[in-house]
Amino acid sequence: MRELKIGNLQIAVPVIQGGMGVGISLSGLAAAVANEGGVGVISSAGLGLLYRDLSSDFLEASIRGLKEEIRKVREKTRGVIGVNVMVAMTNFADMIRTSIAEKVDIIIAGAGLPLDLPSFLKKDSVTKLVPIVSSARAARIICDKWKANYDYLPDAVVVEGPKAGGHLGFKQEQIENVDFSLEKLVPEIRNELRVYEEKYRKPIPLIAAGGIYTGQDIHDIIRMGASGVQMGTRFVTTHECDASEGFKKAYLAAEEKDIVIIKSPVGMPGRAIISNFIKKVAEGKKRPLKCPFKCIRTCDISSSPYCIITALINALKGNFENGYAFAGSNAFRATKILSVKETFRDILREFRDSK
Repeated sequence: MRELKIGNLQIAVPVIQGGMGVGISLSGLAAAVANEGGVGVISSAGLGLLYRDLSSDFLEASIRGLKEEIRKVREKTRGVIGVNVMVAMTNFADMIRTSIAEKVDIIIAGAGLPLDLPSFLKKDSVTKLVPIVSSARAARIICDKWKANYDYLPDAVVVEGPKAGGHLGFKQEQIENVDFSLEKLVPEIRNELRVYEEKYRKPIPLIAAGGIYTGQDIHDIIRMGASGVQMGTRFVTTHECDASEGFKKAYLAAEEKDIVIIKSPVGMPGRAIISNFIKKVAEGKKRPLKCPFKCIRTCDISSSPYCIITALINALKGNFENGYAFAGSNAFRATKILSVKETFRDILREFRDSK
């Protein structure tokens, strides 16, 4: 495996750990991944709920919670650390400003086009900016807007295919369409980024995500033009993952048929492990009385069957009567809980054995 370079950052193992909310990837998992030479990523989603002991105000608690997670991760590692921020979050700007002020190495921004992301940088900022896209067109729009408005190009780009866990940047009918597969998207976006690399003489590594589970997967997608990968699902079943044992056991117990596409209250399809809660929603038995947090811009309480952040917090704790676990398409392949070190060892072995 070749190292991944993002600006002046040198990442020994070209693996970025996916930012998984709510509370699945925090300082514990991020530090463990960074210590193995990858990029450890803290999810900023829902921190206001996880840290409500610091403030009764959701937005203030989110800021203070992110600062606390960054402090914790720096006590455990000197490796490369990132923060995942969803564009659709109402506190997107707060999370970006906090991440940059705390000098995290990388911000990874998705769930919408982060067209104004470079505007948050200061003259002394060191944070690299990495948008998530699901098409060559989205990559082109971001590059054009950033260059025209801020004289800035992405430091890297993540392309997330339809096999990813959680919210997907695809229409329902596109998810199983081979024309939108990661294997089709990577060469298309690689060609798009090459235009900007050659014109402005700046490398823009492409990171492939969504359905990447083994070293063989990494080997294959790098041959197609990716410089590295983002992996989330495989790191859930590690000791260091910040989720509860109940959450991890849901992955271990899942069969392939249990991983389903759901309609999320935020207006996007999502991939999750079937639970009693999901079944109740399908039967029309769930309905929120109010929106307690106003955390997602696109979540409409008048039509939402439930509060998504509450459902995800319940799942984090292993309560699947009142929540569900997001998961990638390969979650059923997990058979036991390992350490992050053992997981990296296995991934590297699988890569070496690839043909």
